[in-house]
Amino acid sequence: MIKDIVVNLSLGDNGGVVTNYAVSVAEAFNAHLAGIAFVFDPIVPVSGIGYVPPEVIDMQVADNQSSSKAAVDRFSAAASRAGISAESISLNASAAGSGERFGHIARRFDLAIVGQADPEANSIEEIIAESTLFESGRPMIVVPYIQKGPLKLDLIMVCWDGSRPAARAIADAMPFLEKAKRVELVIVTNDSGKKDEIEGVDMGQHLARHGLKVEVKRTDSGGIDIADALLSHAADSGADFVVMGGYGHSRLREFVLGGVTHSMLRSLTVPALLSH
Repeated sequence: MIKDIVVNLSLGDNGGVVTNYAVSVAEAFNAHLAGIAFVFDPIVPVSGIGYVPPEVIDMQVADNQSSSKAAVDRFSAAASRAGISAESISLNASAAGSGERFGHIARRFDLAIVGQADPEANSIEEIIAESTLFESGRPMIVVPYIQKGPLKLDLIMVCWDGSRPAARAIADAMPFLEKAKRVELVIVTNDSGKKDEIEGVDMGQHLARHGLKVEVKRTDSGGIDIADALLSHAADSGADFVVMGGYGHSRLREFVLGGVTHSMLRSLTVPALLSH
């Protein structure tokens, strides 16, 4: 059951994309929505420039406060139009520390929503998405920066490889799957002769027992990257929403994204729910 959602309010010009999508998710589940807007600390070079005039730092502070306020105003207006229960919170944080802080906040919610990093902008949203995936212990929806419409669940594509993260994602996504008109369970193989299920685990049958209309689809990678094969299938099938496990490993106390997860986060064109 999803009744409490948190969204990271993007501060960029395209910030309304994530805000509007998060509001539509809260509306669909009759859930409360909390919007977190960070006021980032000024960036002061530690070498190469030397003395930084106070007025330059003051200008950064003013700009960051203005951007945060604009994000909150945008969020409040969207929530008011939809008539949902909502609150906004402004927090001070460094750019590097914002991801971990948001991830910790997300532990107290049923679902976190973040924006995909715009490749033409900075990487703060990428930091927040990665930290939320590994630090929150909660499912996370990543909203593409090119997203145009609200939540749509005509066809959900579920990525299945028999792994623990994939199983966790399916369980976390059940409230969405129950609202879907159709569900495709997609398996990428390197051998067209493989069976439709991984190691005999009949996940398709499991979902059908939940009353879901499920089709099991096997797609041959054809020698291309798995992420590319999944994205290609999503485009060909017209999927509105993707469910997948988030993969990573620990290195010197930091999580490092797995290759497929990293590629998917960079290249998503439809919203995706990820769990780790």
